[in-house]
Amino acid sequence: MPLLPRLASYLHPERMVPVLVLWLAVCLTETWAVDRGNFKTCDQSAFCKRQRALKPGESPYRALLETMELTNTRLTLQLINDNNKVRLLLELYRLQGNITRVKINELKPLKPRYEVPDVLIREPPTEPLSLLSQDENGVVLSLGSESQRVIISARPFRLDIMEGSDVLMSLNSRGLLTFEHLRMRKDTFSYKVTSTVASVWDNIKRVFSSQADPEAEKKEEADPANQAETTKDEEEKVEDGMWEETFKSHSDSKPNGPSAISLDFSLPGVEHVYGIPEHADTLRLKTTENGDPYRLYNLDVFQYELYNPMALYGAVPVMLAHNTQRTTGIFWLNAAETWVDISSNTAGKTVFGKMLDYVQGSSETPQTDVRWISESGIIDVFLMLGPTPKDVFSQYASLTGTQSFPPLASLGYHQCRWNYNDQEDVQSVDAGFDQHDIPYDFIWLDIEHTDGKRYFTWDPHKFATPKEMLQGLMDKKRKLVAIVDPHIKVDSNYKIHNEIRSKGFYIKNKDGGDYEGWCWPGSASYPDFFRADMRAWWASMFAYDQYEGSMENMYTWNDMNEPSVFNGPEVTMHKDTVHGAWEHRDVHNLYGFYVQMATAEGLIQRSGGVERPFVLTRAFFAGSQRYGAVWTGDNAAEWDHLKISIPMCLSLGLVGISFCGADVGGFFKSPSTELLVRWYQMGAYQPFFRAHAHLDTPRREPWLFGPENTALIREAVRQRYTLLPYWYQQFYHAHRTGEPIMRPLWVEYPQDPATFAVDDEFLIGRDLLVHPVTEEGARGVTAYLPGKDEVWFDVHTFQKHNGAQNLYIPVTMSSIPVFQRGGSIIPRKVRVRRSSTCMEHDPYTLYVALNLQRTAEGELYIDDGHTFNYEKKEFIHRRLSFAKNILSSVNLAPDAQFTTRSWIERVVILGASKPSKVTLKTADGQDSQLEFDFDASMSVLTLRKPGMNAGADWTVMLQ
Repeated sequence: MPLLPRLASYLHPERMVPVLVLWLAVCLTETWAVDRGNFKTCDQSAFCKRQRALKPGESPYRALLETMELTNTRLTLQLINDNNKVRLLLELYRLQGNITRVKINELKPLKPRYEVPDVLIREPPTEPLSLLSQDENGVVLSLGSESQRVIISARPFRLDIMEGSDVLMSLNSRGLLTFEHLRMRKDTFSYKVTSTVASVWDNIKRVFSSQADPEAEKKEEADPANQAETTKDEEEKVEDGMWEETFKSHSDSKPNGPSAISLDFSLPGVEHVYGIPEHADTLRLKTTENGDPYRLYNLDVFQYELYNPMALYGAVPVMLAHNTQRTTGIFWLNAAETWVDISSNTAGKTVFGKMLDYVQGSSETPQTDVRWISESGIIDVFLMLGPTPKDVFSQYASLTGTQSFPPLASLGYHQCRWNYNDQEDVQSVDAGFDQHDIPYDFIWLDIEHTDGKRYFTWDPHKFATPKEMLQGLMDKKRKLVAIVDPHIKVDSNYKIHNEIRSKGFYIKNKDGGDYEGWCWPGSASYPDFFRADMRAWWASMFAYDQYEGSMENMYTWNDMNEPSVFNGPEVTMHKDTVHGAWEHRDVHNLYGFYVQMATAEGLIQRSGGVERPFVLTRAFFAGSQRYGAVWTGDNAAEWDHLKISIPMCLSLGLVGISFCGADVGGFFKSPSTELLVRWYQMGAYQPFFRAHAHLDTPRREPWLFGPENTALIREAVRQRYTLLPYWYQQFYHAHRTGEPIMRPLWVEYPQDPATFAVDDEFLIGRDLLVHPVTEEGARGVTAYLPGKDEVWFDVHTFQKHNGAQNLYIPVTMSSIPVFQRGGSIIPRKVRVRRSSTCMEHDPYTLYVALNLQRTAEGELYIDDGHTFNYEKKEFIHRRLSFAKNILSSVNLAPDAQFTTRSWIERVVILGASKPSKVTLKTADGQDSQLEFDFDASMSVLTLRKPGMNAGADWTVMLQ
C-alpha cells in the first residue's frame, strides 16, 4: 500500500489513525478486489525463481553408503553434492502407525538451521527398521513387513517406498533435491573480517584439540566433510536476490544468504491430490506447469481472487493423494515461505484421450509429481502411507493432534459485523432475534469496541459498562466474542504496550530495536509469540482481574495475525526482523498459530482449567486445529464466493482443521436477498456458522429483508439448531480420531472415481449429504448420490433415492437439498429455543433411515457442553442400532458417569413397514406398548412419546 508510508511521513501518529482507517475504507469500498501487484509471483520471489529454474534431470546428489549407520530406531546416511562437495545428513525413521519420516540437513552448517517446534504434539514414537539387503548401488530396508520397504539408491540419490511390486512414493526421482548451504559472503568487508575471525578461532580450536589429542589435527584434515567449501564453492555464481532482495519499495537484507531447500515427490498411479490450504481454489489441486506454484505464506489479502494459487491467510503444508487403491499423505514440516509445484502426465488429456490410450493399449501409468520449495529451514517430511483415507487422518492426528472439542454453544449461530456501534446497539440486535423468533448463541464485537484500537480495553463512551451488557446476554443464556488482535498500539499511556516493551517482548528489527509497523491503531508493535514467556504473559492478560469488563460468557477472536502490517512488504512483516536467534523468514507461517495458542491458553487459565475455550483465528498452520476455529477470511457478497467456501472448508478438514466456515452473506459488498438467503442455507450446514459484514455495508440482520425472507432465514437457522446433537457428536468424534466433520464424498466412497473431484456438495460425518444451491436463479440442482448399495432419504420429504446416480432436484427458495444415508440413525432436538443452552434438557427425536441390506447405526453423545469434565469420563456415549425390527440403545462407555434429564420424545423410521404392535422394554425389565402412526405413501413409521431417558438402556421391538 504505497500511500500509507507517504501519509505516515506527513502526519503525527495520533492524527494518522482516523486518516488511515478512512483511506482503507475508501480503498476497500471503491476497489473491492485484491491488488495482485501487492503480492509476489514466483518470478518475484528470488528463491522460488532460482529453484524453479532448475529442470528435472540427473541429481548432483549421491548417497555415501559407507557412512550409513542403522540403529533400532533410525538410519543415518550422508549425501554429497558432487558439484560443490557439500555434505548433507539424511535421517530416516519408521514411525508408529505406518508413517515414514525423512529429515535432511547440512552435515555441518555454519550455524543451526531452523527446525519447527511445538507443532508436533510429541516426539513421534518409532518402530524398528531392519536391513534387508545392501550392495554398492543402494540399500533395502523393511518397514515392518516384507511387503513394505524403503529402497535407497546411491547414484544419484533416490528414495522409493514400495509395497509388494508397487511404488507408493518416490523422493528425488526427478533429481530436484536442492539444499542451499549456509555460507560466508565473499564480496564484502564484513566477510573478510568474519572470515579472519573464523580462521583465528579455528586455529585456536585446532591447537587445543591437538593438545588433547595429537591425532586430532590429522583427523580433521582428513575428514572430507570439512573440505566442503574449498573448491567449486569459490566459483559459485552470485545471483540477484541471494544476499538482498527488493520488492516494490521494500528491501530485504539476507545476512545468512541463500538457504532454500527443495525436494520432489513422485506419486505413481495418482491423478488426484488435495490439501495444502489455504487457497481459494477447487478441492482437487490443479497442475501448475503453466503458471505459478501454489504458495503457502500467511498474508492479509483483501477480497481475494478465486481459482488461483495465491497465498491467503493460513498455510498447512499437508497434501493428500488418492486413487481407487490407496490414500497417502505428505506433511512438509517447514514454517518458511513455501511454493508447491504440481505436474501430471495426464494433465490436459480429455476423457476421450484417456479412452484412446486404453484402446490403443498405452502402458503409461498416471502419475502426479509434486515439488516443495521453501526459503529456509530443513527438510523434515512425514510420509503418511495410509492405506485408507481414515488411516491418513489418524496418522496426521498422531503427529499434530486433533480438532479441539469446542463448547456446544459455539456450534450454534453467530451474529457479527464490523461493528455494532455501542451497548444499546448490541441490546437492540439481541432483542431483534427474540422478536423475530430466530435463535442465536453469540454476538460479536469488532475493533471499534475498544478504546482507540487498544486491545483488552473498551470504548469508554460506547461500551461504558461492558459487564452490564454481558450480564444481559448471560441472563438469556447467550454469549459474546470480542476481538483481540496482535498489533499493539505504541502509546506510553497504554498498559499493555508498556508491559510488553518493559519486558522486551516485542519482535525486534534487524538493528535490535522494537519493530514498528502500521495497522489499525496507527503505529504498532508486535509481540514475539515465539517466546514461551511472552505467550504465558499474554495468556495471563485474559484473567478476569486483568481484562477489565470481561466475564465467563465472553470469548475471543484473533484477526490480522498473519501478521498484517499495512506498510510492510506484501502487507506483512519484514523477513529480516528477529525472533531471538531466528529471522522472521524462518518462522513466518507460525505466527498466527502461536497467537491462537496463547489466547486459548488464556481462556482456559482464567477459569482455573475448567472451561473449554472458543477462539477464532484468521491465520493458521499445521496443528492450529488444537486451539479453535478458523474462517475463510475477507470474502465478498458474490455467488462465486458462496461456491468456493465449500472446497475451501473441505480442504481444511482434510488437513485436520474441521472447525471452518465462511462469512455468511460475504464480508465485502452487499448481497442480493436471494444470495443472502442461499448463504444462510449453506452456512447452516458448515461447521462454523457466522454472519459477518464490512463496516461500510448496509445492515443485514436477518429480519431486514421482508417477512418472506426472514421466514426463510429463520428456517435455515432452525435446521442448524435441530441438528446440534449430531453436530456435537461429530465434533466429539473428530476430537477423538482426527477425521474431518465436513468431508468430501471420496472420503466415504474411496473406490468411486465419480466422487474424486466433487466439490459442490459434501458430507457431514458419513450420514448427511448436503448439496447447497449456489447458482443465482436456480430452479434445480443435480446432486450425485454415492454408493451403489446405498439409499438416501430426503430429510424434508422423506422420499427415498438409490445411490450411484445423479439426481435432479427441483428447488424453490425454501429448498436446502439434504439427504440422510440409509443405514443411519441421527438424533435431533426439534424444540428450538432462543439459544443452544436453553435446549440443554430438551428431548430427542431419533431419525432412523433404513437400508434393508445392513443394520442401521448411530450414536448419541451427551456431556455438560462446556467444561473439560468429559476428560474425567463425565459423559454419556451410546450406540443406537436397528436390526431385525429391533431398535436398541447400548452404552459405549460403561466406565463413564453422567446423567441427563433429556428423554426420547419421538422415533421416526424411514423406509419402514407397518408393524402390528410396538413394544418398549426398558433396563428395569418393564414392557409397554407404544403408540405409532404409519404413512404408507412414504413408508414412514413414527413412534410417539416412548419416554425413555436418553442415557438409559432400552429396546424397542416392532412386530
